[in-house]
Amino acid sequence: MVRVERWDQATGAALVVDPKRGALRPVTDYEDFSHLERAEQVIAAVPGGGWQVHWKDEGPGGMPLTEQVLAWLITSQGRATAITVDAQGHVEDADGADAFIPPGENPAS
Repeated sequence: MVRVERWDQATGAALVVDPKRGALRPVTDYEDFSHLERAEQVIAAVPGGGWQVHWKDEGPGGMPLTEQVLAWLITSQGRATAITVDAQGHVEDADGADAFIPPGENPAS
């Protein structure tokens, strides 16, 4: 899967970057091309606002784990994805979290 960079004005074909040629190339030039899909694009990032995410068994030894939401990524389709940061500074999405905890609430409640 590759991102469409622009559309050919003459033919209407989707153009993608060909890293071997170092140029844009119509997707229809690839023999394994099958179809285009509309992809969600991140259009904004907003601060976490004090939210936390909680997993019942993702901590050390299968223990509960709660992390701060660093930011919310907002897509072109209006979906918000929580991005967390752990104690070591690793950043990832929290799509598999068991619960989202509003600011000021205790994870155990």
